[in-house]
Amino acid sequence: MRLLPFTVVITILSLSFCAQKEAPTVSTPTVTTPTTPTVPTTPVVVDTTRKLVWSDEFDSGTRPDTLKWAYNIGTGSNGWGNNEAQYYTSDSTNARIENGNLIIEARKESKGGKSYTSARLLTQGKKAWTFGRFEIRAKLPKGIGSWPAIWMLGNNITSAGWPLCGEIDIMEHVGSDQDVINFSTHSKLLNWTLGTQRTYKTNIADVSTGFHVYKIDWTKDWIQFFVDDKLYYTSNNDGRGRESFPFVDDQFLLLNLAVGGNMGGTKGVDDAIFPIKMEVDYVRVYQ
Repeated sequence: MRLLPFTVVITILSLSFCAQKEAPTVSTPTVTTPTTPTVPTTPVVVDTTRKLVWSDEFDSGTRPDTLKWAYNIGTGSNGWGNNEAQYYTSDSTNARIENGNLIIEARKESKGGKSYTSARLLTQGKKAWTFGRFEIRAKLPKGIGSWPAIWMLGNNITSAGWPLCGEIDIMEHVGSDQDVINFSTHSKLLNWTLGTQRTYKTNIADVSTGFHVYKIDWTKDWIQFFVDDKLYYTSNNDGRGRESFPFVDDQFLLLNLAVGGNMGGTKGVDDAIFPIKMEVDYVRVYQ
């Protein structure tokens, strides 16, 4: 998700980075999405040697496993850097396990000065990875004002800040652009605040009525983005070093559902849609 420069102290329970990411209160730049290839630039490489090294199937208990997941709590600075309208909680009304799925639910209710509540789960402090195949099977919410995301941030964000730490948006969706999925990578030289991010969008039918597998294949040379095993976009290592391709070190995973904000709220927020849910069937990591 979008992120502005990192300036605040992070804690496990109340982190104030990320984009929905933390930033000083500054005016939001106008972003012009750069032209991107309409076809993948790197052939698909099937690596049968990779093994499952971490997963959550969400098939036991009623709450997310605290050995695997932490929470961001609160509003963050400037609505997590993006003028978002929700207050993140760890309450069961916002994050729970039901019928073998993780449910992240956004609700129309006042808390902490915000008009909505939701949840953001992350593996920071629990687990991070360098390279691999990441698969997340999920069904997305529907409605103007929703902004779900499946994404990753550099584990060095507490020292390097954003965007130097790097960000991988495995899946980003906004309800005002239904059935359109966004893939992006952000780095110091290539990020949304400069309008230089590497990004691509595609139409995927029934994202809110059916489950789809959102996947990346990440190596030292590229990050490839898939939906249901179809390759849609490749972000290549252009050889300019970490300021362009910082994705050579550990990144942690985030799952969240934001409300409104600079990206999710471009057409406002329709209060009639609530409550809304992102459902996650599983998260699997192969190396």
